[in-house]
Amino acid sequence: MIDIKSLTMEEITDLLHGWGEPAFRGRQVFTWLHRGVTSFEDMSNLSKALRQKLAEACYITAPTVARRQESALDGTIKYLWRLGDGNCIETVLMQYHHGNTVCISSQVGCRMGCAFCASTIAGKVRDLTPSEMLDQVLFTQLDSGRDISNIVLMGIGEPMDNRENVLRFLELVNHPEGMNIGMRHISLSTCGVVPGIDALADLNLQLTLSVSLHAPDSETRSRIMPVNKAYDVEELFAACHRYFQKTGRRISFEYAMIDGVNDNDWQADLIAKRIKGMPGHVNLIPLNDVVESPFKPSRRVAAFQKRLESHGITATVRRSLGGDIDASCGQLRRKAMEEEGKR
Repeated sequence: MIDIKSLTMEEITDLLHGWGEPAFRGRQVFTWLHRGVTSFEDMSNLSKALRQKLAEACYITAPTVARRQESALDGTIKYLWRLGDGNCIETVLMQYHHGNTVCISSQVGCRMGCAFCASTIAGKVRDLTPSEMLDQVLFTQLDSGRDISNIVLMGIGEPMDNRENVLRFLELVNHPEGMNIGMRHISLSTCGVVPGIDALADLNLQLTLSVSLHAPDSETRSRIMPVNKAYDVEELFAACHRYFQKTGRRISFEYAMIDGVNDNDWQADLIAKRIKGMPGHVNLIPLNDVVESPFKPSRRVAAFQKRLESHGITATVRRSLGGDIDASCGQLRRKAMEEEGKR
């Protein structure tokens, strides 16, 4: 069976052309899929014979809501979606003054092993398909009734560990006959998979690259981020400089503030030294408490920000959203897994 929502409009057109259908049928099917139809029977402008043939050869992915939490403080909505194979993933919808942003997952679980993250505790189960990433945007919009204008790939999983499917998803969500969300409204986060950064540089997409840095020195970074043992922090920054040289686009560095681990003045100084020569933005993230993690939120966020700014670095503190729900990435999925395991 063909996962038809993971196909481009051109690929759907070619599939239908092989069945003797005219080219415009491909656009019709593509448009229906990107409106969120869950059955070929709902594609009312197709012949009954074509709908039946599609149903015999293809399937349409559609997640179901396993849990939905909405913050009474700021309207943030966190979804736990159940996929067709029973696995669950998280998606978060956030409201900002510039529009609604959805944070999506790229994998079921994660194998990167970052010590402060709940997403990686149970390891990686599998990659998400392009359609399953698209569904998070599409069905979050349909369920919430809020138009989505921005996407961040910062949920469960490492996007550059699922690069082929992520790039296909970007092509689909950007398509003018689909959701038509521009690349400039998309941010892609990586924990530092250097080949992925170089591949993105070659493609020169107009998205925002976010690097989960969390420590500027290899000793600290290897302690909290095992990926540093494969691509150390010097290799990572070299790739970031290459990315800027090829694309001219500023990189955002994500930095979770961990008490007594990565919040020292000398580490702020080292960040400034490594960024020198390219425009960079450091986004300081107040750490969410994760029960299984020994790390605690830093008490030096403001001082660290001031130290970075003294070097001319643009540094902001991420506004904490969804404080009254399971805000930390992976927590809701983890809780559901534990409850199901007790049954």
